[in-house]
Amino acid sequence: MAQETLKRPKKIVERNIQLTNQITHYLLDHPDMIESLPDNFELVVLPDDDPEIRLYNLDLLDRYGSEGKPVVFARIRSHVDAVIPAVKPSLFVPLAA
Repeated sequence: MAQETLKRPKKIVERNIQLTNQITHYLLDHPDMIESLPDNFELVVLPDDDPEIRLYNLDLLDRYGSEGKPVVFARIRSHVDAVIPAVKPSLFVPLAA
């Protein structure tokens, strides 16, 4: 059975790359956070202020899964005000039931 293709919002790849880059920089500046994450995980970016990209990323996870990898959800603001000097994502690792 053919799977319906996801309708990709405008510039979704570029927006996801920018957010992933911000999260990566944060993790590199806070190595203690990296140590608390599971090995070989799948990162799902969930911007609090961009429902379009958040729903798209959750739909991707739902359709394609994480290929058996642990999932880490990263909540982040995608539109950072110039007043805020650094982005601080909230990282969540769901626990197996």
